[in-house]
This record gives sequence, structure tokens and C-alpha cells, in this order.
Amino acid sequence: MPIGIAWKGDATAGVESCRLSAERCVVRTCIALVCVTWLISSVETVYASPTKTILVLGDSLSQGFGLTPSEAYPMLLAKKLRAAGLNFQVTNASAAGGTTEGGLERLPAHLRRKIDIFIVELGINDAFRGVPVDQIQSNLQQIIDKVKARNPNVRVVIAGMQLPNYAADDYVSAFGKTFADLAAKNGAALVPYLLQSVAGDPSMNLSDGIHPNADGQKILAETVWHVLEPVAREVAPHP
Repeated sequence: MPIGIAWKGDATAGVESCRLSAERCVVRTCIALVCVTWLISSVETVYASPTKTILVLGDSLSQGFGLTPSEAYPMLLAKKLRAAGLNFQVTNASAAGGTTEGGLERLPAHLRRKIDIFIVELGINDAFRGVPVDQIQSNLQQIIDKVKARNPNVRVVIAGMQLPNYAADDYVSAFGKTFADLAAKNGAALVPYLLQSVAGDPSMNLSDGIHPNADGQKILAETVWHVLEPVAREVAPHP
């Protein structure tokens, strides 16, 4: 074979090889850029959607007396929030036998972390003990004030309670109005009556006739969810 022809073939092969190498390099570069862009977008999404927090401060009704923690309505609300795509962490700081005075004592330990939504459900045990309504309202106001002092932008949800009508006197009436008055004064969202459709129904309560069973807690979760959902959507981070 003539030398000139062989050289020309080698040169053509060399050019083709260089062209293929260049194309591979471009493809690899594009893939790398896509990966980097995806990573950056992922990081931005994470930082743009921080977890918000909800603190529930209540008594045995919110604690889920006689049930597992996951059956209590605060944890059922956590499931509803996740299902709705709302990024919230729910802390249930409720205790059986809790009173408004006890809530004031327990509260400081939970003020170390930021609170975006505060649900307070206290007062019925005070009423059963005959604590003056003015004192109940004062304690609840102090609780709200302390939460707001540490979290100026916090949204407050008040879970209202009612006394049975076996003693329909001035105390019962005044107690029933306490929660609506507090909600109006503090610009808070109000659950008018936490035990709506549960109180007095044997199928929804434990054998003591006072504390909701698992089915009753599901009703409580629905009752609170109707009030909490719009608040949570306003507070939730938006991409």
C-alpha cells in the first residue's frame, strides 16, 4: 500500500477518534451539570421547607388517658398534617390531672424551642375542683402571654370545654364563656367544645365515662383539625 494512502487513513481515523472523545466529554459534562443542578435544587428545597412546630399543652383528654400515645388526638393530628403535605412536628406536653396552675409550672421546659402553633387545652380539672373562673382565666392568660413572649409570631389555638349541665348556675355559665373570651382577647383560633359528639356517648368513652376511647380520640382529632388546618396552612412554609 502506498505510504501516502496509509497516512491519510491513519489521519482520518485519528480525527474520528478525537471527535468521539470530544462528544463523550461533552456528554459527561452535561450529565455532571445536571447532577449538580439537581443537588442544588434539592438543598434549596430542604432549606426552603423547614419543619414547623406545634406544642399541645393539655390534661388527660389530650394525653390520651388509658390509651397509647399514638392514639391520642395530638398524634392523630400529626398524621393528618403529614397526609396534607404540611411539615410540622407535634409535641404533646399534656399530663393526666393537668390544671392551669400545673400548666404554668410545666410550661418553661417547653419554651426552650421555637413554637409556631400553640394548642392549649386546660381548665376542666380546675372547674371540677371549684377553682374560681377568674383564676382559671388568669392562669390561661399567663400561659398564653409566656408563649407569646418567647414566640411573638406564634398562632394560638384554644380548645374550649364545658361543664355538664347538672349544675346550670352562674359558675357553669361563666366557665363556658372563658375560652371564647380568651380567644377573642388574644386573636386565637377557638375549638368551641373539644368533646363535641363524644361527651356522654358510652361508645366513645372508656368505662369511666369521662375519658375518650380510641374512637372518641379520632372524633376529637377531627374536631380540632377543622380549626387547626387553616391555621397550619397559613403557618406552613411555602416553596
